[in-house]
Amino acid sequence: MALFPLFVKLDGCRCLAVGAGPIGESKIAGLLEAGAVVRVVAPSATDAVREWAAQGRLTWVQRRFIPSDLDGAFLVVAALPVGDDLTSVYEEAQRRGVLCNAVDDPPHCDFYYPAVVKRGSFQIAISTGGHSPALAQRIRQELEAQFGQEYESWLADLGRVREALFATAMDPDERKRLLHELASRHAFERYRAGFRPPATDFGPRDRESIPGPTFEAKNPKPGKVFLVGAGPGDPELLTLKALRVLGTADVVLHDDLVPAEMLELVPPGAVVKNVGKRHGAQHISQEQINALLVEYAEAGLTVARLKGGDVSIFGRANEEIDALREAAVEFEIVPGVTAVSGAAAAALVSLTDRRASSAVVLVTAQTCKGNARPDWRAIASTGATMAIYMPGEHYRRVGSELLSAGVDQGTACLVVSRASQLGEVTVETTVGALGSLERLPAPAILIVGEVVRKKNTEDRIQKTEDEIPDSVANAGS
Repeated sequence: MALFPLFVKLDGCRCLAVGAGPIGESKIAGLLEAGAVVRVVAPSATDAVREWAAQGRLTWVQRRFIPSDLDGAFLVVAALPVGDDLTSVYEEAQRRGVLCNAVDDPPHCDFYYPAVVKRGSFQIAISTGGHSPALAQRIRQELEAQFGQEYESWLADLGRVREALFATAMDPDERKRLLHELASRHAFERYRAGFRPPATDFGPRDRESIPGPTFEAKNPKPGKVFLVGAGPGDPELLTLKALRVLGTADVVLHDDLVPAEMLELVPPGAVVKNVGKRHGAQHISQEQINALLVEYAEAGLTVARLKGGDVSIFGRANEEIDALREAAVEFEIVPGVTAVSGAAAAALVSLTDRRASSAVVLVTAQTCKGNARPDWRAIASTGATMAIYMPGEHYRRVGSELLSAGVDQGTACLVVSRASQLGEVTVETTVGALGSLERLPAPAILIVGEVVRKKNTEDRIQKTEDEIPDSVANAGS
């Protein structure tokens, strides 16, 4: 049977409790807390119920139930052992149209007591429809750990700000947006850190602007910077920790290649700024990024520096780490799925194979800062799979340098563009033919090595089987 969830105002309503033992006492306490006018009918009562009666908080009639006890009642709680008295209470309530709850007897209930997490006016009610109160209690305990006592004062502050907003002439859609922003997870995290939302100073928020803090700080905790790996691009490949950081960030400074779908995970009230540094098209320097990280953190904000792939691989993380350490700003690294791992997964290949290559070398073809070209000959001599980041427009040059380093022109290679994202493209070629390949959109990874030659898979399997001694192969026969 479907139940209709409902929070009911009982202030001033006449409610009857039949039974005043330990179970009845807890039900009576809830009615009193809700402001109900409580009448208790029971031959005996617990010390607490007797005390409430002596204080005038309820009326106790010391006898067994009679039908007229339901006169004028809005609802009745029957905290009695299953039997004739409980059945008679329920049947009489049904005749009079009075809602009845028979404790631990679901067939004789018009409503059920939920397990409740209560933080002032903030309440979460859990019901199993009477099927498993034990499950409801377990979930209540888990939610109590998740929603701490601070929710009571936070909700009170939100109520005051809501009243102020409705007393102000403003666009209804803008008011709605602000109310949702103030109730967001990142706003709560700021509240716990000591920031309090004022009743004024509400204006449009530009996600590409870089405003100062919009909350009043009262002994705030120091800010913190998270260097977060965004993975190859698919939001589902974010780590759980990265997802949590993005969901609570006040500021997100992201690379140019972080997809828009991932930025949708950022709270609507957060400052979101593109600080990408594409080769030949920089609109912000690394020094300016470092300064922004420090500035926001010193303002007491939580900052997510979102970088494609893993932050520790070709992400200039050390330059930002140095700046944060120099400014004594707390920071944390949240690793991500590497770009080359995403590329290999997209191409359905493994970067290592004990039959072909037992090592992987990560190298970049990008030399914007005038860095020396990679020592391809030394790398090739290891026999490792090469994962070449940011091949950009340099396919022909990389191919020529690899050939000059002694790499066979028939060596297999893959270019994987936009791995794990819409528009993903994988092209298989060889080192000799690499120069004739059209440039694929960034981000792209070039993987060089026999592990990526798909058509040779069966040959490698056969070779491995041929190397297995007959004594091992026949062990099970």
